[in-house]
Amino acid sequence: MHIHILGICGTFMGSLAVLAKELGYKVTGSDQNVYPPMSTQLEEQGIVLSQGYDPAHFTTPGNIPDLVIIGNTCSRGNPSVEYLLEHNLPYTSGPQWLSEHVLQGRWVLAVAGTHGKTTTTSMLTWILEYAGLEPGYLVGGVPKNFSCSARLGRQPYFVIEADEYDSAFFDKRSKFIHYHARTAILGNLEFDHADIFPDLGAIQTQFHHLIKTIPRNGLVISPAGNENLAAVFSRGVWSDQTFFSLDGAGDARWQVERLDSQGSHYRVTNGDDNAEIAWSLLGDHNMQNGVAALVAAAHAGVSLAKGCEALSAFEGVKRRLELLGEYGGVKLYDDFAHHPTAIKTTLDGFRARLTGSGEQGRLLCVIEAQSNTMKIGYHQRTLAASLSGADLVIWYKSEATRLDLDAIGREAATDFRSYASTDEIIDAVVSEAIPGDHVVIMSNGGFEGIHQRLADALMPSER
Repeated sequence: MHIHILGICGTFMGSLAVLAKELGYKVTGSDQNVYPPMSTQLEEQGIVLSQGYDPAHFTTPGNIPDLVIIGNTCSRGNPSVEYLLEHNLPYTSGPQWLSEHVLQGRWVLAVAGTHGKTTTTSMLTWILEYAGLEPGYLVGGVPKNFSCSARLGRQPYFVIEADEYDSAFFDKRSKFIHYHARTAILGNLEFDHADIFPDLGAIQTQFHHLIKTIPRNGLVISPAGNENLAAVFSRGVWSDQTFFSLDGAGDARWQVERLDSQGSHYRVTNGDDNAEIAWSLLGDHNMQNGVAALVAAAHAGVSLAKGCEALSAFEGVKRRLELLGEYGGVKLYDDFAHHPTAIKTTLDGFRARLTGSGEQGRLLCVIEAQSNTMKIGYHQRTLAASLSGADLVIWYKSEATRLDLDAIGREAATDFRSYASTDEIIDAVVSEAIPGDHVVIMSNGGFEGIHQRLADALMPSER
């Protein structure tokens, strides 16, 4: 059977392609923007990629698919979508296909929430793997403890990043409604995706629907005291619930006690049971991600001691504060943050690491605000406060943004600059950065290949 995937280089659809290939299907795909790490992973899997959405990619003789899976970035007006509708070709959404062909009969452990899904999913998958359970998984990124972002694994466990974004242009339900989870982590909940949700209440309704699909013998895991999640729970929970918290906050059985100022060493307690974690990650958000993964793993039978041992060997996820290298004495990092909360937690965590370790050098942050919620200016009022952890923020001023960057610059308690081209950004960083500095690039897209271009420009021969 031949499957063609529209929007194949998205983190979800690219992972789905890997699973389809493992099931024995012929898999091809097309996308408007093909960039690493997903494009590299797909090419390594032998999956043929086509640039753009010309229907010829899947209508030439010998290359006609039996089924087209449509990513949620593709809508009416897309040439491939219009062609398959006019010619009555069979199609489905990615979440629907996954539910019918991969998740049937599996114990699904789903990780939902506005932030931290990819990292928490990777942590939980690694804990189960470390415990010898060989889980299947689909992660919206590339976890460093594995060679790929997805695999079928061994029955019964399957760990999945459970996104609240819609399934397809013809199915506006959140993706996670299709997954029928038994174990569900709801790590946090804030307003996001303003292009499809009118307000927070609309997202909470989708989370309510998710909870309604969890069986009576299932488990809902969440942080204690989260008001937005509490409002969801007030509409009904039909499964067991477990809460966790940091530093004794809230009435929770699972507690986290920090043992350093950076979040790199901490103790997790569950009743009379406790164990410690020492890892390379940092920040409160990663401690929360870690304990959520431990609770979910415990539901699958993994002991706290084994889970903490696994997390101490967790290597992280590509594009989550990933050190790309040191160039001309300047360390360059890649990060996926694209929401004020994620930006703030990442910068504050990095700042705490620099302070706690006594490491010298400034923290420079380069940001491309590519999400639709950012572009329409929804986060205008909260962005300035999220930037305080950096010494210098350089913002990519795209033509699509409605953000008032001048106002953000006036409100920010740090040096703030904006440029309308990546060439100008590279020039600004090269002229500003000195040996010992740290440069974090934040974007959830390809950012015009700025990572390698900046690395090349920072090398002494280029300066």
